[in-house]
Amino acid sequence: MLEDESGRIRLIGDAVKKARLVTGVIIGALGAETAGGDFEVIDICFPGLPPQPQPSSRDEDTKMDVDNATDDWVALVSGLNVGSTSSSDTMIQLLVEYLSGEGGGEADQLSSSAISRLIIAGNSIAPLDDGHLARNMGIDPGSAFTPHPTHTLSGHLHDIAQVMPIHLLAGETDPSGTIIPQQALPRGMFAGASSFASFVCETNPTYLRLDPLERTLLINSGQPLNDMFKYLPSPPHTRLDILESTLKWRHIAPTAPDTLWCHPYFASDPFIIAQTPDLYIVGGQKKFGTRLVQDGNRKCRMIMVPDFSKTGTLVVANLKTLEVRTISFHVAGLAT
Repeated sequence: MLEDESGRIRLIGDAVKKARLVTGVIIGALGAETAGGDFEVIDICFPGLPPQPQPSSRDEDTKMDVDNATDDWVALVSGLNVGSTSSSDTMIQLLVEYLSGEGGGEADQLSSSAISRLIIAGNSIAPLDDGHLARNMGIDPGSAFTPHPTHTLSGHLHDIAQVMPIHLLAGETDPSGTIIPQQALPRGMFAGASSFASFVCETNPTYLRLDPLERTLLINSGQPLNDMFKYLPSPPHTRLDILESTLKWRHIAPTAPDTLWCHPYFASDPFIIAQTPDLYIVGGQKKFGTRLVQDGNRKCRMIMVPDFSKTGTLVVANLKTLEVRTISFHVAGLAT
């Protein structure tokens, strides 16, 4: 259905069948009304990739310093699920030791030293909905919420925050509001890490601009992509296809508020993509995926960050080259 202020009309035709559409997408449709009152579409137009911000003007010395700078990597993780019944605690400890430069051999420590910051894209704390965690800790399942997972996560974040900045986003399973945009988690939840100015609790979604390369990062914890994936058959559509489409639609979450809860906004839409980011990062995914999208001089690296508690996968992205690679953490004989 195509809907505007004047009403709605049913769309038909091969162009509609081939298009990748979900509810809430803004399109232009070329066609004609049929005798039956439908609208037969012969072509569909999307907004396309938005403009991409260019680095601000610099003097020649500064430009030379940036060009000659060593590679700057950012670490991306999602789905730590601290407090879950799965045996992921050991993998999380290995991750903390790697990022803090305390684990592995010389090659691992050299690799981790190139990472300048950590971004946690949601689902850091496991949901407490079945009583299993409480029973494992010797707590009455019917009692109030236990702070043990929060304390454990706070300890891990404190260890990492001593060596690099951290950006923490709320996710679907975190103790935050279920509707998006999700507000930043209170810093007071993470007593140890909150003592560092470089530890920042971000909203979900969030938009970052990192110096000195002036790279722009658009990050969310995965709820919009997971909701849109319900609408489209797979195959032929993939999650990367849908993610690329959101750039062309210029909207992160078109299915909100129809099937994805969101705050009501009247003056502006916070999910509009006004600028093409250099890195488009989505957490809460089943597996890792990446694709480089280019349109003229606009270039965007899309990254799907998998659930760490199930995959043991850390994603690292090079802010200078937009190269992406993964690092796996596993313990022999450990079932996750």
